[in-house]
Amino acid sequence: MAEDESAFPERPDLEKALRAALSKGAEFAEVFLERVTSDSVRIEDGVVREASRGATLGAGIRAIVREKIGYAYTDSADPKSIIEAARVAGEIATAGRGAAPVKLEALERAVEYSQTRIIPSEVEARAKIETAWKAERAARAHDGLIEEVLVGLADDDRTTLVANSEGVYVTDRRILTSLRVTSVAERGGVRQRAMRSLSGRAGYEIFDAGAAERLAREASAHALVLLEALETPAGKMTLVLARAGGAVFFHEAIGHGFEGDFIRKNTSLFAGKAGQKIASDACTIVDDGTVAGKRGTINIDDEGTPGQRTVLVEGGFLKSFLYDRLNAKLMGTTSTGNGRRQTYRNAPLPRMTNTLMLPGEVPPEEIIASVENGFYAKHVGGGQVDITSGNFVFEVTEGYLIEGGKIGAPIRGANLIGNGGEILKKIDMVGNDFEFYDGWGTCGKSGQGVPVGDGMPTIRIAEITIGGTKS
Repeated sequence: MAEDESAFPERPDLEKALRAALSKGAEFAEVFLERVTSDSVRIEDGVVREASRGATLGAGIRAIVREKIGYAYTDSADPKSIIEAARVAGEIATAGRGAAPVKLEALERAVEYSQTRIIPSEVEARAKIETAWKAERAARAHDGLIEEVLVGLADDDRTTLVANSEGVYVTDRRILTSLRVTSVAERGGVRQRAMRSLSGRAGYEIFDAGAAERLAREASAHALVLLEALETPAGKMTLVLARAGGAVFFHEAIGHGFEGDFIRKNTSLFAGKAGQKIASDACTIVDDGTVAGKRGTINIDDEGTPGQRTVLVEGGFLKSFLYDRLNAKLMGTTSTGNGRRQTYRNAPLPRMTNTLMLPGEVPPEEIIASVENGFYAKHVGGGQVDITSGNFVFEVTEGYLIEGGKIGAPIRGANLIGNGGEILKKIDMVGNDFEFYDGWGTCGKSGQGVPVGDGMPTIRIAEITIGGTKS
């Protein structure tokens, strides 16, 4: 998939910008260029409320001296503007003297993890709107109790270029296509809403085989289930987390604790525990940016490092952390390809890509049958986590009681309450049914949002606190 670099400066101009950033004594300099075209469609109350296209073009320049970072950006790809921003970044980083020569050499990527068949920019606007309408009609047609439907369709075509003072010069093209459907069911004055989403590093082939309509029906079906749902009993219970839909739990509850800036600053509950047993024998957790087509997948990160697969926990032992270039250097190691940024206006941070718990050997039906009385979380939503202590609270968007080893009545209003470090040790059964969650996931950190993915098999947690509405 070819990148369109025509809007970017030539290599000699980038070399000049890097020398400008180094001119006051910076140890390292980097130029990050980005061109983005994005389309969105929103249908609400049976009306197309938005059908828009946006475009951005700009550059971010970073200069580094040890831990000190100078960062400046320009909403332009004009060489003069970039060179001026580079001077500013260099001034912020240091007041020293000297500039090293820079020679940029193109890097070749051996693998392309983002493969697109139907380029979004080649799809007519009316076809995109019709895709959104198909989802809207399918959601309403599912049942007469569906009163409202909200549909959001978006695609993002992003070309990037990274050049740095170590000679790196690499480009990338990233395409992301997403759909979100929210259905609202009403009966007897009671209203319940449910959302389903689909997103990946793909073009409009993501909607082949009726995927938009299927997603819409799933949203409506869940909204109807919630009309029948019981109040949540509160207390300590055995928890079964469903494959795929429960995976965001691991991203939030423990994933951030593996990020290199928190480790370096000793603000993570996992700091200083490399090589130690931090989880049950059944736990193997990886961050994998190389899985083709998934939302968190990257060919290169936003510092030009190739996407990688990093084993974080293996057989319960802490094996590695997630690093960007800066934190890796300060800790005497190498980047794991996890330097990511929201746009050219932001400096990169160590961030997750696709966070995965790998499968075990237990059939999922055996896991459920092992629980006499417990809780089954099919989909987990957002929440809060304290990186230092590991304490968390997460919303369950779709949950059921487990009674007599079988999935029973649906519930609503449940929260999962616990500590990430303790929960890892209480995972005592891991299913053989691994599945990716292919929904619309965006991770927030330091005011930046980046697309991420996750996946897991069915697992059992021996005990967790369920926060609910019924004591």
